[in-house]
Amino acid sequence: MVWKVYMHKSSMLFLMINSCICLMIFIMKMFSGITNVIEWELMSLNSLSVVFVVVFDWISMLFLGFVLMISSSVMFYSGSYMMGDKNFNRFMYLVLLFVFSMAMMVLSPNLISILLGWDGLGLVSYALVIFYQNEKSANAGMLTVLSNRVGDVAILMGIGLMANLGGWNFFLYSYYLEDSSWIIMKIMLLLAAMTKSAQIPFSAWLPAAMAAPTPVSALVHSSTLVTAGVYLMIRFSPALEGSKVQSALLIISCLTMFMAGLGANFEYDLKKIIALSTLSQLGVMLSILALGYMDLSLFHLLSHALFKALLFMCAGVMIHTVGGYQDIRCMGGLVKFMPLSVSFMTVANLALCGFPFLAGFYSKDMILEVAFMSWINFIALILYILATGLTVSYTSRLIFYSLSGSYNLSSLSNVSDEDVCMTNSMSVLGGGAIMMGAVLAWLLFPEPYMICLSVMMKNLVMMITLIGAVCGYMLNLMSVSYVLQSLKNYGSVSMAGSMWFMPFLSTKNISTFSLTKGAVVESVMDKGWSEHLGGQGFFYIFTKLFNTLNGLQMNSVSIYMKLFVVSVLVTMLVVVS
Repeated sequence: MVWKVYMHKSSMLFLMINSCICLMIFIMKMFSGITNVIEWELMSLNSLSVVFVVVFDWISMLFLGFVLMISSSVMFYSGSYMMGDKNFNRFMYLVLLFVFSMAMMVLSPNLISILLGWDGLGLVSYALVIFYQNEKSANAGMLTVLSNRVGDVAILMGIGLMANLGGWNFFLYSYYLEDSSWIIMKIMLLLAAMTKSAQIPFSAWLPAAMAAPTPVSALVHSSTLVTAGVYLMIRFSPALEGSKVQSALLIISCLTMFMAGLGANFEYDLKKIIALSTLSQLGVMLSILALGYMDLSLFHLLSHALFKALLFMCAGVMIHTVGGYQDIRCMGGLVKFMPLSVSFMTVANLALCGFPFLAGFYSKDMILEVAFMSWINFIALILYILATGLTVSYTSRLIFYSLSGSYNLSSLSNVSDEDVCMTNSMSVLGGGAIMMGAVLAWLLFPEPYMICLSVMMKNLVMMITLIGAVCGYMLNLMSVSYVLQSLKNYGSVSMAGSMWFMPFLSTKNISTFSLTKGAVVESVMDKGWSEHLGGQGFFYIFTKLFNTLNGLQMNSVSIYMKLFVVSVLVTMLVVVS
C-alpha cells in the first residue's frame, strides 16, 4: 500500500515539474520566435538519410506542457480511483508509457520517428482498454486496435511516398508537398488522422473504448490518443492549403460532429455521452482546420483538453460513489450529496457549451464566428448550426437527468465528496477550465481577429444555444411522461442513437463475410481435401505401408509360400511369352 501511494504521488510530481518546464520553454519560444531542432542520424542509404529528429518550438512545447499537466492530475486521481485494484502498478506503468508515446509523437517532425509515438499510442491504448479482462473489454480493445491499424498503414504508405523527396522531415519538405502531384500523400495523411480522431466512418471505436478505466478515458479523450490525428493535421496544414483534401475533410468533420451530437441525445450511458461529445468537438477542430485556420484548431484543442479531462474525472467520481452505475436514469439529485463534484461537472459542461468567459467560450465562439464569416458551403453551415444546438441539448439533458431532480438510488447512503485525492486533482483542472481559455487567448492571439458579421449571424450562436437548452430540458421532461413513445419510431430512433448503425457496420457486417467464407474454407480444405491429401492423409498411407513391410519381415511361413507361388507364376508367364 505504501508503494502504491508513493508511486502515484511521485508520478504526479514528476509530470507536473516537466509540465512547468515545457510551459516556460513555450513562453520563451513564443516571444523569441526561435525553434530548436536536434537530429541524430541513424543510417544513410544512398541519397536517403534516416534520422531521429526532435523539435522544440512553441507548438510542441505548449501542447506537451498541457499533456503533462493533465496527465499529472490523472495520475494523482488514479491513486484513489484504482487503489483497490490488484494490478495498480501495472496500470500506472501503462499510463506513463502512454504519456511517453504521446510525447514522442508531439516532439517528432519526422514521419518515421513520429511512427514510434503513433504506434506506441495504438499498442498501449489496446493494453489499457482490455485492462479489466472481460469479454466486453476484449471486443472493444480489438475494435480499437484494428481501427487504428488502418491509420498506421496509411502512415507507412506515406513514408514510402515521401522517400522520393530524400527525407521525411515535413518541416523541410512541406513546400514540395503543396504541389498537386502529392495528392495521394495527402489522402494517406487524411486517412491516418481520420482513424486516430475517429471521424466517419471510423467512429465506432471511440465509444467502445469506454471499457477502459475512467482515468484512462480522461487522458485519452482530452490530450492523448484522439488528439494525435488533429495534431498531425495541424503539423501538415501548410501542405494541405488549397487542395481537394481540405474540402473532403470539411464535409467529413461536419458530418461527424452532427452525428455525434445526435447520438448523444439518445444515449443513457454517462461515459458514452461524454465520449460522443469528444467526437463532436474533434469534428469542430478538424472542420476549422479544413477552412485554413490552424491556430484556431490548436486553441480549441488545448482548451477542450482541460474541461474534457475534468468532465471525465467528475463522471468517474459519480460512478465510483453510486456503486458502479453508469446509466444516468439511475442517478439524479446528486447535487444534494456531492456538491463539490457536481459544481466541477457543471463548470465543465458549461465550458463545453461555450458559456461566456469559461475556457470553451473563447475558442468555440471564435471558431463559429470565423466559420460563419468564411467561404463555406450551405450544407456545412447547416451542420455547424445543428451540431452547436445538439451540444447544448445533450449537455442540458445530462445535467437535468443526473445532477438535479429526485434521487433514484435511495438505497445507497455512502454518496459523498469525501475523497480528498480525487477532489484535489479535479481542482487543478477546474481552475484551468475557468481561467486558461482567457490566458491562451491573450498568448496565442495578441492581435484579435477582425469579425465582420450581420446582426442576425452574430446573434445566431446565442439563439442556437438557448434553443438547445430548451430541447435538453424538454427531453428530460419527456423521460418521465413519454418513456415508450420512441417505440413508435423505433427504426429512426435506433439509427440516430447508434451513430447511424456504425458500430454494426464496423464489426458484424465487416466480419460476417470473412468469417462465413473462412468457415467454408475450413470445412472444405482444412478439414476436407487438404486433410485427406495433406499431413493426415500421408500419415494414413505411410502407416499402412509400414504395417505391410513389418508383416513381410516377420519370417512367416505363409508369406514365404505365397511369395513362392507368385514367383513361380510370374516365371511361367515369362517363359510362355
